[in-house]
Amino acid sequence: MEMSLKLIDLTQTLKPSMPVYPGTEPPIFVKSNTIDDDGFAEKKITMYSHTGTHVDSPAHMLKEKSTLDQLDIDTYRGNAFVINVSHLEGKTIEQSFIAQFEDEIKKAEFVLFYTGWDERWGSPGYFEDFPVLTVEAAKYLCSLNLKGLGFDCISVDEVGDTKMKNHKMIFSYNMIIIENLCHLRSLVGSFIQFSCFPLKIENADGSPVRAVGMIV
Repeated sequence: MEMSLKLIDLTQTLKPSMPVYPGTEPPIFVKSNTIDDDGFAEKKITMYSHTGTHVDSPAHMLKEKSTLDQLDIDTYRGNAFVINVSHLEGKTIEQSFIAQFEDEIKKAEFVLFYTGWDERWGSPGYFEDFPVLTVEAAKYLCSLNLKGLGFDCISVDEVGDTKMKNHKMIFSYNMIIIENLCHLRSLVGSFIQFSCFPLKIENADGSPVRAVGMIV
């Protein structure tokens, strides 16, 4: 019997008018060639390596840690558990809250957090008041032998936080971070097969990904 597989696109669309981290610029798309003039269509795309739905490498903030191309390709796929934190608007995600899911997390390779902020994509509110891990919660998650953590918001730290404690804690364990995910709402409380393969860029501190959830 053929196995039924449902694919869920967890990726925001890259386009010129899209939210980007404050201080950076949206991507620029230029038509280099057209079918009418050249017989083929091609665009020149200029953008930051952390644009849209993307993965952060540990070397994004820690010089001694791995770039994306140095990590094994298997790093970017695995079993994921989705946790609902959408009720914590403007609050922190405490270790005690996450600990109630420890049995599930120990069966996973990724934890994905549904904040609901993907529904604010394109509005000023996207950059404000999303739930953020405490450093203790981040350290606790790092102790559970995960490949990475994913979020449907702009950052694992508050926008404007120059210390980036959560990023650095997670990177110190050579884990990856996936930001700007979407469509996690229907997956809350579920295990999915998750993939977030980056472009193969030399010395990559980050890369856009096509994040996908697979339900068997």
